[in-house]
Amino acid sequence: MILSCGHQGQDPFVAFHINKGLVRKYMNSLLIGELSPEQPSFEPTKNKELTEEFRELQATVERMGLMKANPVFFLLYLLHILLLDVIAWLTLWLFGTSFLPFLLCAVLLSTVQAQAGWLQHDFGHLSVFSTSTWNHLLHHFVIGHLKGAPASWWNHLHFQHHAKPNCFRKDPDINMHPFFFALGKILSVELGKQKKKYMPYNHQHRYFFLIGPPALLPLYFQWYIFYFVIQRKKWVDLAWMISFYVRIFLTYVPLLGLKGFLGLFFMVRFLESNWFVWVTQMNHIPMHIDYDRNVDWVSTQLQATCNVHKSAFNDWFSGHLNFQIEHHLFPTMPRHNYHKVAPLVQSLCAKHGVEYQSKPLFSAFADIVHSLRESGQLWLDAYLHQ
Repeated sequence: MILSCGHQGQDPFVAFHINKGLVRKYMNSLLIGELSPEQPSFEPTKNKELTEEFRELQATVERMGLMKANPVFFLLYLLHILLLDVIAWLTLWLFGTSFLPFLLCAVLLSTVQAQAGWLQHDFGHLSVFSTSTWNHLLHHFVIGHLKGAPASWWNHLHFQHHAKPNCFRKDPDINMHPFFFALGKILSVELGKQKKKYMPYNHQHRYFFLIGPPALLPLYFQWYIFYFVIQRKKWVDLAWMISFYVRIFLTYVPLLGLKGFLGLFFMVRFLESNWFVWVTQMNHIPMHIDYDRNVDWVSTQLQATCNVHKSAFNDWFSGHLNFQIEHHLFPTMPRHNYHKVAPLVQSLCAKHGVEYQSKPLFSAFADIVHSLRESGQLWLDAYLHQ
């Protein structure tokens, strides 16, 4: 493994770390040597010109101050989450526990959970504070105490996704292939040729509505996270998670009773799951999915991501993940600066003939279903005829 800053490991290294000098200090023990001058710095599968111009763009972004967070933005964002949390409880306390106040409370709490999910994502990417320590502490608070999930679990999965998005067996976000869905044109045809059928993939654009958005959080994540922290002995994460469950239990059981509380809790998880899945999959599932073909890091990010048009609602609803291209190229950039760097990224893509996709929100949602229908049909054709 070559860790020289001038070679292939530079781009993800620069993208993922805010204190690069500190990280290099700890990585020195892993350095086994430098490439000799006659050795090529770029493999034939990598786009040298695109990579070098992206590195120039990184330097420009630093000079423009776009990697610096506005603390007021994130403070107000956290306060709006806490305010919604209080309003949800007051709805039941003031108006009783009949159907309409109960439903309104569930909608407010699901909004709290979704928005806390986007905020923990900011802290997890070290994009709020200038030091890792404060980012990690607030990450534990938001994902652990406000959401009841472990920071270590999120870190373990999410940074694999960022390193190799949409690369089969390297991106855990597409692990539903092949046991639940056939994803991407190449992998779906391969699956059909191999005569493998774990599910009726030609109907996956229909059963996605049953086992996708409604089920991911309440039927899988909700239980797997406890297995994860116990199996890996992540006791600090478990303590933060328990603080969440103790808080909501003591807050809502006196108003609703145990059965009412459980009904509210799983309704919130159901609503949040729909919100989370549609937003997180709209940027990746319709894009190129394949094995890792050892292309350069910048091209890997661009071919696996697309954007959704900017608007006040889209920015809030998706936690600015509608700027998915910019987020993947600059994962530690504070989200309020994505729209500022977007024109520069568009120019870079246009210069190198790389498609920069941006679409309306509901078109992005529809493209998830369209891509599942297409890959399912490709699987069926290969399964029957190749």
